[in-house]
Amino acid sequence: MRERKGAPAAFDLFVIGGGVNGCGIARDAAGRGLSVALAEKGDLASATSSASTKLFHGGLRYLEYFEFSLVRKALRERDVLLAAMPHIARPQRFVFPLDADMRFEAGTPTSRLLGRLMPWLRGRRPGWLIRLGLFLYDHLARSSLPGTRALDLARDPAGAVLKPRYRRAYEYSDATVDDSRLVVLNAVDAARLGARILTRCEVVAARPVGGLWEVETQGACGARQTFRARKLVNAAGPWVEKVLTGVIGGQSPAHIRLVQGSHIIVPRLYDHDRAYYLQGPDGRLVFVIPYQRDFTLIGTTETAKQSPDEPARITDEEIDYLLAFTARYLRKPLGRAQIVASFSGVRPLFSTGEGSATAETRDYHLALDESAGAPVLHVFGGKITTYRVLAEKALEKLAPGTAPWTAGAPLPGGDFPVDGAARLERELRAAYPFLSESDAARLIAAYGTDAARMLAGAQSREELGRDFGAGLSAREVRWMVEREFARSAEDVLWRRSRLGLSLSAAQVAALEAWMRAEQP
Repeated sequence: MRERKGAPAAFDLFVIGGGVNGCGIARDAAGRGLSVALAEKGDLASATSSASTKLFHGGLRYLEYFEFSLVRKALRERDVLLAAMPHIARPQRFVFPLDADMRFEAGTPTSRLLGRLMPWLRGRRPGWLIRLGLFLYDHLARSSLPGTRALDLARDPAGAVLKPRYRRAYEYSDATVDDSRLVVLNAVDAARLGARILTRCEVVAARPVGGLWEVETQGACGARQTFRARKLVNAAGPWVEKVLTGVIGGQSPAHIRLVQGSHIIVPRLYDHDRAYYLQGPDGRLVFVIPYQRDFTLIGTTETAKQSPDEPARITDEEIDYLLAFTARYLRKPLGRAQIVASFSGVRPLFSTGEGSATAETRDYHLALDESAGAPVLHVFGGKITTYRVLAEKALEKLAPGTAPWTAGAPLPGGDFPVDGAARLERELRAAYPFLSESDAARLIAAYGTDAARMLAGAQSREELGRDFGAGLSAREVRWMVEREFARSAEDVLWRRSRLGLSLSAAQVAALEAWMRAEQP
């Protein structure tokens, strides 16, 4: 581990924002030898980056908008990311049921084109076009993942959960990812490379002075501190324009559209391990994904937001929308009583002035401003799948002449083959026989090869310290605190893990009290 001794008089780079883009940029920059500091006003991944649909995907529906470059870039990157983090990201097969009532969303380039060439379709999405889209999805980028195949839902187990009217489907490949651990592990690796990671530390002012940035921060306890940096990165996600105009005092060169995406979590709906890609009669789509072994994740919605400071909470209308949407497909429709949890996040879409949020690009825009005498890079938009490429492009602007390095570099714990998780689970149980199969699977899915390092020397479960429930031990919590910047029970249960789904209110309170007592 390379450690920097003390803080430099001026950092090469100061990053505002501890989401996936900010942490990705900090890691890339530190690996190129730059001195880096990152400030996040809350916890890492405490906003948009922990509230995604948990997918590394090319974006099948973006093909309707002729976003071929974005999809190709994302598909290539999907495979790079799977190789770099096979513990937190896994290949996933998706079932796409076919329905004669499926239509295009009004106004897409594809719907307009077919409206002119084939007006008799009346907005319907024909099966041959879906197959063409999946063919392009399979071949836009060379991938090691299995290609598309046709399913007979009357015979395939995937049809059991669906209404009998759905007789045919296509099955294609993408990938799932633990989004919040993705952010945390980028921060962990950035720190390993010498970056200074400051959580619960808000940047309240940044001004150019003598060719440097003076960055003033305020911690959770109210203490203020000033840092100096040669270059500044504004990766504040939904707050990017607020930081630009309010904290830095500049004029925004671009704009974002704020869109809330909400998800619900219900008990596991079926026995197989495939996900579903469901499309409504209006062209909108919803994913149904196996989640955390015992649950199913359903989402997402798109609801306009006016301010990033508005709380991101699921609305009754969004719940009704997701329940009604899935009721079109599921043999046994869901009710509100089955919802065990929900989450919402505000996505900052780079605005191109399109009419709807769905039509806005999911690509990113990097704006470098050197007019103040000290460079600042503003990050607008983006999607989780392209965070690493975004970081590389950011460093091309901020540190030209330095070499990219992250494409072949695993995240902490990810130094094993893409198909090697099952072997690691067996090895972990052999070394620590007091672990159950589910314990070993969870630990490998979170920590990969670092799971054995965390458990090193333990001869029994008791030696791991207090058990807080669902297999969470005091040793694991200390690992999260000492290495992963966790400070509260919420950090531990909802961003370093998803064990908040399994612990009772009393267990959560006990963990919070224990963590407060442990902190100096």
